Amino acid sequence: VQLQASGGGLVQAGGSLRLSCAASERAFSNRAMGWFRQAPGKEREFVAAINWSGTSTYYGDSVKGRFTISRANAKSTVYLQMNSLKPEDTAVYSCAAGRYGLASTSSREYDYWGQGTLVTVSS
Repeated sequence: VQLQASGGGLVQAGGSLRLSCAASERAFSNRAMGWFRQAPGKEREFVAAINWSGTSTYYGDSVKGRFTISRANAKSTVYLQMNSLKPEDTAVYSCAAGRYGLASTSSREYDYWGQGTLVTVSS
């Protein structure tokens, strides 16, 4: 089981980044996928989730209207398009594979986690 996140980096406030998470078939097929983030000294925070078919999405309040989660099932990959980035978006972003096909905002309902990719937004 493997999840590999990529696409992080340094960006100025107002800019955009697109994160990708490539997963093994076992970690992706028929599972919801989610993105979480953790800033230094803070608790892990839910960012976005998508159900197994890609027809239902959820977002954390702090990213609604700015971030978009999507998935390409044929590629076993989930994406996070991040626009209008703010300095407070700075964190390590991790993708996770859910236990079920329905998306969840709770980290307890995710079985597999990627290693994370660092996003730094400068002011």
